Amino acid sequence: MNKAFVKEADAADDDDEDLAAPALPAGSKNYMTPAGYARLDAEFNQLWRGERPKLVETISWAASNGDRSENGDYLYGKKRLREVDRRIRFLSKRLEHAEVVDPATREDTDQIFFGATVTVVDENGSESTYAIVGIDEADAGRGRIAWISPMARALLKAREGDTVSVQTPEGRREVDIVAVRYVALD
Repeated sequence: MNKAFVKEADAADDDDEDLAAPALPAGSKNYMTPAGYARLDAEFNQLWRGERPKLVETISWAASNGDRSENGDYLYGKKRLREVDRRIRFLSKRLEHAEVVDPATREDTDQIFFGATVTVVDENGSESTYAIVGIDEADAGRGRIAWISPMARALLKAREGDTVSVQTPEGRREVDIVAVRYVALD
């Protein structure tokens, strides 16, 4: 069947941004900690200076072998190069719009802002500690929550001793803020 009659997105995966990464709210800065910035910058440099030149070399060698239609090195190399280039574009945009905020240099306050490490107690008496970090640094398993997450949005600008209401998948939940610290995050 002619492609004109079939709705296929052949090049859709080439143009998509990194789907795993959350989008920034419109008009906001890309806040991140120094450690988060360093991780993204290291990945960018590894891809740009390490992996991409090797891929280009392999593709060039594979293209010189002749028939490209059944040349696995060439086909895989081109596909991987598109993936690497897409990730490089994504990282360069994130780094370009980054606003690095170091929680360790912040003046000590009991109010919650970006970079704070907050200890909360819920109505069941369960204690949890969260560090409010950039969206590219969020890791719930390590207690790192993105500043755009519902929990962080509820906590921001609150003070030690306050009770805040957070919307969770299980419903609305009240948490008491027990401690607010500003420490260096790894």
